[in-house]
Amino acid sequence: MGKWKVTKKVRAVLDTNVFVSAALSKNANSPTRETLERWKRGEFVLLICTTLAEEIIEKLLDHRVDKEKVGDLVETLASWAEWVEVPAEKIESPLSDPDDNVIVACAVEGKANYLVTYDPHFDSLNGEYRGVKIIKAIPFLEVLRNQ
Repeated sequence: MGKWKVTKKVRAVLDTNVFVSAALSKNANSPTRETLERWKRGEFVLLICTTLAEEIIEKLLDHRVDKEKVGDLVETLASWAEWVEVPAEKIESPLSDPDDNVIVACAVEGKANYLVTYDPHFDSLNGEYRGVKIIKAIPFLEVLRNQ
C-alpha cells in the first residue's frame, strides 16, 4: 500500500497590483493572469479582506478597466475567496504605507503562506513577515506548479 500524501492547500493574499496587472495584460500567458486562473481552478485559497477588495476595485476603475469586468471579479471574490476579518488593533506598521499594512495584516490574520506583490515597499521585509513569504507572481506560480 502506498502512502497518501496529504497536502494542505496553499493560502495566499494577492496585492492589488497583481489584479491590476492581470486585468491590463495583453498577454494571455502573463504570470498574474495565470495566478488568477489557478485560483479560479481551486489550486490555492485566496484570502481577502474588505479594505483590500475596495482598493482592488478602486484601482481597476482608475485604470479604466471595464465596469462589467470589475463587477464579475467582485462576484467571483464574494463567492470564492476566503474573507478575513482584520480588526484595526491587529494592523501593525511594518511598512510606511497604511494600505500595505492592511494587506500584511490580512495575510497574517488569514494564516497565509504567501503574499504575492510587485510593490517595492514590501522589499524592506526581506521576503518574509511573521511566517508569511512575500514573493512575486512567477516564484508563486512555481510553488503552485510543484504542488
